[in-house]
Amino acid sequence: MSTPPLATFTEAPSRRRIGAEIGIVLGLSLGASAVYSIVAIINRLTREQALSQQTATLNNSLSDRQVFDLIYQLLGVFFDLMPVALVCYLLWNVGRPHLARLGLTFERPGRDLGWGVGLALAVGIPGLAFYFLGRAIGISVNVVPTALDTYWWTVPVLLLSALRAALQEEVIIVGYLYKRLAELGWSRWVIIGSTALLRGSYHLYQGFGAFIANAAMGVLFGWLYTKYGRLLPLIVTHFLLDAAVFVGYAWAYATFPTLFGG
Repeated sequence: MSTPPLATFTEAPSRRRIGAEIGIVLGLSLGASAVYSIVAIINRLTREQALSQQTATLNNSLSDRQVFDLIYQLLGVFFDLMPVALVCYLLWNVGRPHLARLGLTFERPGRDLGWGVGLALAVGIPGLAFYFLGRAIGISVNVVPTALDTYWWTVPVLLLSALRAALQEEVIIVGYLYKRLAELGWSRWVIIGSTALLRGSYHLYQGFGAFIANAAMGVLFGWLYTKYGRLLPLIVTHFLLDAAVFVGYAWAYATFPTLFGG
Protein backbone atom coordinates (compact mmCIF):
# COMPACT_ATOMS: atom_id res chain seq x y z
CA MET A 1 0.00 0.00 0.00
CA SER A 2 1.48 3.34 -1.04
CA THR A 3 1.94 6.14 1.47
CA PRO A 4 -0.19 9.23 0.78
CA PRO A 5 1.79 12.37 -0.03
CA LEU A 6 2.66 14.61 2.92
CA ALA A 7 0.37 17.35 1.61
CA THR A 8 -2.58 15.05 2.29
CA PHE A 9 -2.08 15.54 6.02
CA THR A 10 -1.77 19.34 5.86
CA GLU A 11 -4.65 21.23 7.43
CA ALA A 12 -5.31 24.58 9.02
CA PRO A 13 -4.62 24.61 12.78
CA SER A 14 -7.71 24.31 14.97
CA ARG A 15 -8.77 26.99 17.43
CA ARG A 16 -7.64 24.75 20.29
CA ARG A 17 -4.22 24.27 18.73
CA ILE A 18 -3.82 28.03 18.13
CA GLY A 19 -4.84 28.72 21.74
CA ALA A 20 -2.33 26.18 23.02
CA GLU A 21 0.37 27.67 20.80
CA ILE A 22 -0.33 31.17 22.11
CA GLY A 23 -0.15 29.90 25.69
CA ILE A 24 3.21 28.22 25.06
CA VAL A 25 4.70 31.27 23.34
CA LEU A 26 3.57 33.64 26.09
CA GLY A 27 4.63 31.19 28.79
CA LEU A 28 8.13 31.25 27.34
CA SER A 29 8.26 35.02 26.99
CA LEU A 30 6.23 38.07 27.95
CA GLY A 31 3.35 36.19 29.53
CA ALA A 32 5.77 34.87 32.12
CA SER A 33 7.13 38.40 32.54
CA ALA A 34 3.60 39.64 33.18
CA VAL A 35 3.03 37.06 35.92
CA TYR A 36 6.32 37.91 37.63
CA SER A 37 5.53 41.62 37.30
CA ILE A 38 2.11 41.22 38.94
CA VAL A 39 3.72 39.34 41.82
CA ALA A 40 6.37 42.07 42.03
CA ILE A 41 3.83 44.90 42.33
CA ILE A 42 1.96 43.00 45.05
CA ASN A 43 5.25 42.57 46.86
CA ARG A 44 5.98 46.29 46.53
CA LEU A 45 2.53 47.36 47.71
CA THR A 46 2.73 45.18 50.82
CA ARG A 47 6.00 46.71 51.97
CA GLU A 48 6.15 49.47 54.57
CA GLN A 49 8.20 51.62 52.20
CA ALA A 50 6.10 53.80 49.88
CA LEU A 51 5.99 52.80 46.22
CA SER A 52 7.61 56.07 45.15
CA GLN A 53 10.57 55.36 47.45
CA GLN A 54 11.34 52.00 45.87
CA THR A 55 13.68 51.35 42.96
CA ALA A 56 13.65 49.09 39.91
CA THR A 57 16.88 48.54 37.96
CA LEU A 58 16.56 47.40 34.34
CA ASN A 59 20.14 46.46 33.38
CA ASN A 60 22.12 44.96 36.23
CA SER A 61 25.69 43.79 36.40
CA LEU A 62 25.76 39.97 36.44
CA SER A 63 29.31 39.42 37.65
CA ASP A 64 32.04 41.41 39.35
CA ARG A 65 34.49 40.07 36.75
CA GLN A 66 34.38 42.08 33.53
CA VAL A 67 34.75 39.24 31.05
CA PHE A 68 32.10 37.09 32.73
CA ASP A 69 29.73 40.02 33.08
CA LEU A 70 29.99 40.49 29.30
CA ILE A 71 29.46 36.77 28.65
CA TYR A 72 26.38 36.66 30.87
CA GLN A 73 24.96 39.81 29.26
CA LEU A 74 25.37 38.40 25.75
CA LEU A 75 23.93 35.03 26.74
CA GLY A 76 20.93 36.79 28.28
CA VAL A 77 20.22 38.71 25.08
CA PHE A 78 20.67 35.58 22.94
CA PHE A 79 18.34 33.33 24.91
CA ASP A 80 15.73 36.07 25.45
CA LEU A 81 15.42 36.31 21.67
CA MET A 82 14.63 32.61 21.25
CA PRO A 83 10.85 33.19 21.61
CA VAL A 84 11.15 35.79 18.84
CA ALA A 85 12.86 33.19 16.67
CA LEU A 86 10.07 30.75 17.58
CA VAL A 87 7.22 33.00 16.41
CA CYS A 88 9.15 33.82 13.23
CA TYR A 89 9.42 30.07 12.62
CA LEU A 90 5.73 29.51 13.35
CA LEU A 91 4.56 32.23 10.95
CA TRP A 92 7.25 31.81 8.30
CA ASN A 93 6.06 31.98 4.70
CA VAL A 94 7.66 29.68 2.16
CA GLY A 95 7.46 32.45 -0.44
CA ARG A 96 8.81 35.96 -0.11
CA PRO A 97 8.41 38.08 1.92
CA HIS A 98 8.97 35.32 4.46
CA LEU A 99 7.77 37.31 7.50
CA ALA A 100 4.82 39.09 5.89
CA ARG A 101 2.39 37.40 8.29
CA LEU A 102 4.20 39.25 11.10
CA GLY A 103 3.97 42.55 9.25
CA LEU A 104 7.72 42.45 8.57
CA THR A 105 8.69 43.31 5.02
CA PHE A 106 11.75 45.26 4.00
CA GLU A 107 10.88 46.74 0.61
CA ARG A 108 10.85 50.32 1.95
CA PRO A 109 13.32 50.48 4.87
CA GLY A 110 13.97 54.21 4.48
CA ARG A 111 10.32 55.15 4.93
CA ASP A 112 9.90 52.71 7.84
CA LEU A 113 12.99 54.15 9.53
CA GLY A 114 11.69 57.68 9.09
CA TRP A 115 8.31 56.75 10.54
CA GLY A 116 10.06 55.07 13.46
CA VAL A 117 12.18 58.11 14.25
CA GLY A 118 9.22 60.47 14.03
CA LEU A 119 7.08 58.25 16.23
CA ALA A 120 9.88 57.97 18.80
CA LEU A 121 10.08 61.76 19.04
CA ALA A 122 6.29 62.03 19.34
CA VAL A 123 6.04 59.35 22.04
CA GLY A 124 9.28 59.86 23.95
CA ILE A 125 8.78 63.33 25.42
CA PRO A 126 5.20 62.73 26.69
CA GLY A 127 6.34 59.37 28.03
CA LEU A 128 9.18 60.91 30.01
CA ALA A 129 6.84 63.61 31.33
CA PHE A 130 4.35 60.95 32.44
CA TYR A 131 7.12 59.07 34.26
CA PHE A 132 8.01 62.17 36.30
CA LEU A 133 4.31 62.79 36.96
CA GLY A 134 3.95 59.24 38.22
CA ARG A 135 6.93 59.73 40.50
CA ALA A 136 5.48 63.01 41.80
CA ILE A 137 2.08 61.53 42.69
CA GLY A 138 3.56 58.34 44.12
CA ILE A 139 2.35 55.69 41.64
CA SER A 140 5.75 54.89 40.08
CA VAL A 141 8.99 53.57 41.48
CA ASN A 142 12.36 55.13 40.79
CA VAL A 143 13.49 53.39 37.58
CA VAL A 144 17.25 53.05 37.11
CA PRO A 145 17.79 52.09 33.45
CA THR A 146 21.28 50.72 34.04
CA ALA A 147 23.58 49.84 36.90
CA LEU A 148 26.32 48.38 34.69
CA ASP A 149 29.92 49.29 35.39
CA THR A 150 31.61 51.40 32.74
CA TYR A 151 33.52 49.10 30.39
CA TRP A 152 34.40 49.33 26.71
CA TRP A 153 31.39 47.13 25.97
CA THR A 154 28.81 48.87 28.19
CA VAL A 155 27.18 51.02 25.50
CA PRO A 156 27.06 48.21 22.88
CA VAL A 157 25.45 45.88 25.43
CA LEU A 158 22.90 48.53 26.39
CA LEU A 159 22.04 48.97 22.70
CA LEU A 160 21.65 45.21 22.38
CA SER A 161 19.38 45.27 25.42
CA ALA A 162 17.26 47.95 23.76
CA LEU A 163 17.09 45.88 20.56
CA ARG A 164 16.12 42.80 22.55
CA ALA A 165 13.21 44.62 24.18
CA ALA A 166 12.05 46.09 20.87
CA LEU A 167 12.10 42.73 19.10
CA GLN A 168 10.52 40.83 21.99
CA GLU A 169 7.64 43.19 22.53
CA GLU A 170 6.78 44.24 18.99
CA VAL A 171 7.32 40.92 17.20
CA ILE A 172 5.53 38.85 19.84
CA ILE A 173 2.88 41.21 21.19
CA VAL A 174 1.99 42.93 17.92
CA GLY A 175 3.15 40.84 14.96
CA TYR A 176 2.47 37.38 16.37
CA LEU A 177 -0.49 37.93 18.69
CA TYR A 178 -2.42 40.16 16.29
CA LYS A 179 -2.19 37.45 13.63
CA ARG A 180 -3.11 34.54 15.87
CA LEU A 181 -5.91 36.33 17.74
CA ALA A 182 -7.43 37.43 14.44
CA GLU A 183 -7.40 33.78 13.37
CA LEU A 184 -9.40 33.02 16.52
CA GLY A 185 -12.01 35.55 15.40
CA TRP A 186 -11.20 38.35 17.83
CA SER A 187 -12.22 41.81 16.63
CA ARG A 188 -9.73 44.60 15.95
CA TRP A 189 -10.35 46.63 19.11
CA VAL A 190 -10.56 43.59 21.36
CA ILE A 191 -7.11 42.58 20.11
CA ILE A 192 -5.75 46.10 20.55
CA GLY A 193 -7.20 46.45 24.06
CA SER A 194 -6.16 43.02 25.33
CA THR A 195 -2.60 43.22 24.02
CA ALA A 196 -2.26 46.77 25.37
CA LEU A 197 -3.25 45.49 28.82
CA LEU A 198 -0.70 42.69 28.48
CA ARG A 199 1.96 45.23 27.50
CA GLY A 200 1.13 47.31 30.55
CA SER A 201 1.02 44.31 32.88
CA TYR A 202 4.61 43.17 32.31
CA HIS A 203 5.74 46.70 33.22
CA LEU A 204 3.84 46.71 36.53
CA TYR A 205 7.02 46.03 38.49
CA GLN A 206 7.87 49.67 37.74
CA GLY A 207 4.60 50.87 39.28
CA PHE A 208 1.17 51.88 38.02
CA GLY A 209 2.51 54.82 36.04
CA ALA A 210 4.49 52.43 33.82
CA PHE A 211 1.40 50.24 33.43
CA ILE A 212 -0.71 53.17 32.22
CA ALA A 213 1.97 54.61 29.94
CA ASN A 214 2.82 51.30 28.28
CA ALA A 215 -0.82 50.30 27.89
CA ALA A 216 -1.47 53.64 26.18
CA MET A 217 1.51 53.06 23.91
CA GLY A 218 0.12 49.62 23.14
CA VAL A 219 -3.17 51.15 22.00
CA LEU A 220 -1.32 53.63 19.77
CA PHE A 221 0.96 50.96 18.31
CA GLY A 222 -1.98 48.63 17.78
CA TRP A 223 -4.00 51.27 15.96
CA LEU A 224 -1.05 52.10 13.71
CA TYR A 225 -0.34 48.43 13.00
CA THR A 226 -3.92 47.56 12.12
CA LYS A 227 -4.15 50.65 9.92
CA TYR A 228 -0.87 50.30 8.02
CA GLY A 229 0.26 46.70 8.63
CA ARG A 230 3.90 47.72 9.16
CA LEU A 231 5.84 46.30 12.11
CA LEU A 232 9.32 47.67 11.36
CA PRO A 233 8.48 51.31 12.31
CA LEU A 234 7.26 50.09 15.71
CA ILE A 235 10.46 48.12 16.27
CA VAL A 236 12.54 51.18 15.32
CA THR A 237 10.50 53.41 17.64
CA HIS A 238 10.80 51.03 20.58
CA PHE A 239 14.54 50.57 20.02
CA LEU A 240 15.20 54.31 19.86
CA LEU A 241 13.17 55.01 23.01
CA ASP A 242 14.95 52.35 25.05
CA ALA A 243 18.37 53.17 23.60
CA ALA A 244 17.95 56.84 24.51
CA VAL A 245 16.95 55.96 28.07
CA PHE A 246 19.60 53.27 28.62
CA VAL A 247 22.54 55.13 27.10
CA GLY A 248 21.49 58.64 28.13
CA TYR A 249 20.72 57.77 31.75
CA ALA A 250 24.21 58.48 33.12
CA TRP A 251 24.24 61.96 31.56
CA ALA A 252 20.67 62.73 32.67
CA TYR A 253 21.34 61.53 36.22
CA ALA A 254 24.46 63.70 36.49
CA THR A 255 22.68 66.74 34.98
CA PHE A 256 19.32 66.46 36.82
CA PRO A 257 20.05 64.39 39.95
CA THR A 258 16.96 65.51 41.89
CA LEU A 259 14.64 64.29 39.12
CA PHE A 260 16.13 60.81 39.35
CA GLY A 261 16.16 60.51 43.12
CA GLY A 262 19.83 61.41 43.44
